[in-house]
Amino acid sequence: MNKIELLAPAGDLEKLKTAVDYGADAVYFGGEMFSLRAGAGNFSEEDMLEGIAYAHERGVKCHLTLNIFPHNEDVEPIEEYLKRIAGFGLDAFIVSDPGTIATVMELVPDAEVHLSTQANVTNWKTGKFWQDMGVKRLVLARELTLKEITEINRKLPGMETESFVHGAMCISYSGRCLLSNFMIERDANRGMCAHPCRWKYRLEEEKRPGEYYPVEEDDRGTYILNSRDLCMIEHMDDLIGAGLRSVKIEGRMKSMFYVATTVGAYRKAIDAYYDDPENYTPDPSWMTEVRKASHREFTTGFYYNKPTNEDQNYLTSAYTRDYSFIGKVLSYDEETGMAVVEQRNKMSTGEEIEVFGPGTDFFTQTLSEMYDEEGTPIGSAPHPQQIVRIKLEKPAGYNFLLRKRKTDI
Repeated sequence: MNKIELLAPAGDLEKLKTAVDYGADAVYFGGEMFSLRAGAGNFSEEDMLEGIAYAHERGVKCHLTLNIFPHNEDVEPIEEYLKRIAGFGLDAFIVSDPGTIATVMELVPDAEVHLSTQANVTNWKTGKFWQDMGVKRLVLARELTLKEITEINRKLPGMETESFVHGAMCISYSGRCLLSNFMIERDANRGMCAHPCRWKYRLEEEKRPGEYYPVEEDDRGTYILNSRDLCMIEHMDDLIGAGLRSVKIEGRMKSMFYVATTVGAYRKAIDAYYDDPENYTPDPSWMTEVRKASHREFTTGFYYNKPTNEDQNYLTSAYTRDYSFIGKVLSYDEETGMAVVEQRNKMSTGEEIEVFGPGTDFFTQTLSEMYDEEGTPIGSAPHPQQIVRIKLEKPAGYNFLLRKRKTDI
């Protein structure tokens, strides 16, 4: 059975390798120019070559985001950029602008063109237009229901469809927001969104300058722009049943811990469905797992109905971070049970930690032994990216991660 593709974000080279190791079928990332995530680490051309090689060696595809809406001054630089990377072996380009689509097809004819969600495909007729233009895949608008997606797939045989299933939801139609550009001249459609939808606002009457009135839905303020995060991990059967070719996790600006946690959980959910479709039942541990990464409260977005007040976050615009990412395993000695770890946040002996890795369930243990690089016993590792050796109670491998539950929640 041809499995649905799990498409994971890769904000930089480390996150790309993490996504690949934890079970992604494909990764998407931006170059240093023309991507809609200027705040992500993004890829130099050297990193791109290394990342593509790493992914392809493991059977994982690479999609490059080239989805800005270019101005005149961008046209020639895009052409020059595409000429430089044409031979890199990219599998697909995620593009929103018709002129850029034409340029990609001309200069990189072997790569697929995937239409970005920024292009706002909300019906099959628009999809047919892009199919006739040679587009291979539609990254559908997030405002579609499963019923609408099913109809698009039925009407467009041969056209692949992809949809976001996890991560932040934009309050504007498929991300085409002008608030950031208008308020602080940071253009969201050129990768520099400042997320003003998460800010707090007050009302001023024009004849009473300096007199501010709170805009309140309750005693904590207003939440009219503050969406919950999308999460469809418990509905893989419905997503596959709608005919989607690819399910996409949002988060190129998120941490490698987020990438590992979400990709690993969705990998299990997808595989569980295909192992036994007729008896598929979501495992509650998948939802528990994705909640351990940074998130807002979850919603199923538009998939089942138009969002209501139940899909707004009425507590805070901040993320929930119940767990700290404390380390990455660099190597493991099976004879001694000692692991070399690159520390990411402070960890101390006596703490309870969780260890998890690609294709495995996590295990919990007390951090009983820790040594510095000289072999001296230490009680804590407080310095950023400090290299330590710790005793693990079960086997681990390269790129296994360590986390701990925060004590102040």
